[in-house]
Amino acid sequence: MSFVAALLLLLIAAPACSNGSRDGNTPDAGERPNIVWIVAEDMSFEIAALGDPVARTPNIDRLAAEGVTYTNAFATSGVCAPSRAALITGQYATSIGAHHMRSLDGGYQPVPPPEVKTFTEYLRAAGYYTSNQTKLDYQFSGIFTDAPITNWDEPNGLWHGRDPEQPFFAYITIFDTHESWLLGDNSTSVTDPTAVTVPPYYPDTPLVRADFARHYDNVEAMDATVGMVLDMLEEGGVLEQTLVMFFPDNGRGFPRDKRWVYDGGIHEPLIVRWPNQQQGGTQSSELVSFIDFAPTTLALAGVDVPDHMRGRVFLGPRSEPEPRYVYAQADRMDEAPDRIRAVRDRRYKYIRNYQPDTPYGQSIAFRNQLATMQEMYRLENEGALDPPADWYFRQTKPLEELYDTENDPFELTNLADEPYLRGVLEQMRDANDAWVERTGDLGSIPEAELAEQYWPNGVQPVTPAPALSARPNSNGTIEVTIQAVEGASIAYMLGEVLDDARWKLYVEPFVVPIGTLVRARAARYGWAESDEVSLRAGQ
Repeated sequence: MSFVAALLLLLIAAPACSNGSRDGNTPDAGERPNIVWIVAEDMSFEIAALGDPVARTPNIDRLAAEGVTYTNAFATSGVCAPSRAALITGQYATSIGAHHMRSLDGGYQPVPPPEVKTFTEYLRAAGYYTSNQTKLDYQFSGIFTDAPITNWDEPNGLWHGRDPEQPFFAYITIFDTHESWLLGDNSTSVTDPTAVTVPPYYPDTPLVRADFARHYDNVEAMDATVGMVLDMLEEGGVLEQTLVMFFPDNGRGFPRDKRWVYDGGIHEPLIVRWPNQQQGGTQSSELVSFIDFAPTTLALAGVDVPDHMRGRVFLGPRSEPEPRYVYAQADRMDEAPDRIRAVRDRRYKYIRNYQPDTPYGQSIAFRNQLATMQEMYRLENEGALDPPADWYFRQTKPLEELYDTENDPFELTNLADEPYLRGVLEQMRDANDAWVERTGDLGSIPEAELAEQYWPNGVQPVTPAPALSARPNSNGTIEVTIQAVEGASIAYMLGEVLDDARWKLYVEPFVVPIGTLVRARAARYGWAESDEVSLRAGQ
């Protein structure tokens, strides 16, 4: 049983506070819904309700029956950390220096422009209780710990610590489908290996089928945790005041899926369950990008969307028009450098390979542990790896790729040189160039230069401590003001006893009784947190 599932079992009977919405009714305009993201690791469309005959997913099937399934949702990257950077900020990872997988592997963390904040800070400022469960991992934080102190009320838990009547946002990552769970002996899977469908870009061998069978087992385990989350919301009396979004962070943990911008890496199921099952059991073919999730969540919570966010609102009364294209990127993946950009509409996929002399497949130590990867190496060495499964060992890439995903869903036939699609190619090429320019794509800057810019001489800058000031009021209270350097956010706490669960986000001056101890810290994303400072109001 995964850590998330175990924790949910412990908490499922815990009391949950109602947010004040009336039973049986959609929250009124003056009432704010709870919002829960359930994020699976490394999977694609292995869902029974979406037509996969092998998948055992009764709880996700329930979500689909009670919600809206978006069939054209796309991640901005085929790997988790850059994808999550876009999800949490509403900025493309390429715009904020978060595009190389595991920036710490390059000896730095990105330092986004000063106006860029996680959307959870905006939610906290508006009165939401925000919680994260299991994984952080958006490049300017650790994988499981060390998120900026201002991002979350609860960085490793659920919503049970909130005040009565307080709306909440919860980001729950379920780890069961992660690539790492494919490692080891896959011979004991419940799923019948002969029943799975092996995409043609893999060799169809017993070892590869065993990997796929294990993946389906992992999907089933993940689905059980989805059920626990739904049960917890239902038993707490808040399910019908909560909007639930289910989606994976990127595609399956197999070569050419995870880490790539082919559809196997970025085309994802998205299910949105509205309170009271509005539009339940329906599907939408609208183009949606992960870059849209932050502004949409803010809009649903009644919070103004900052102008610097790149995405659009795609849900609710403030919905904006569907875009013509969505975009994705791939840069350094673990120890393998590259630069690839992709443009997708409902039918066609355009890919620009900025380093065409870089092979399709580069050795990545972690991925090499997969039985599927080892099988590909074995067959290649024996001269027995037939097309199209030999793609990984091609030593160069074309400058441009164009695929008709309607007729070629596995993106095997490059149509970039076809005269009848020249107009499509030119339009998507221009769209890519305009996107790169419009968003300030940093991919052309060598990573060593970015690292030096963010952490000079390889040393992480430290956020200067905030400045506290106090002014007495005529009624005997003290007004406290806290200031920090540009780009830094401030957390504060009142009282003698340190309680890491009660750091509040500073938004504006506040009033306290004389003698109150005020503690404060500042956090600039990518920098080390400041030292703590304090004052005793009025003394």
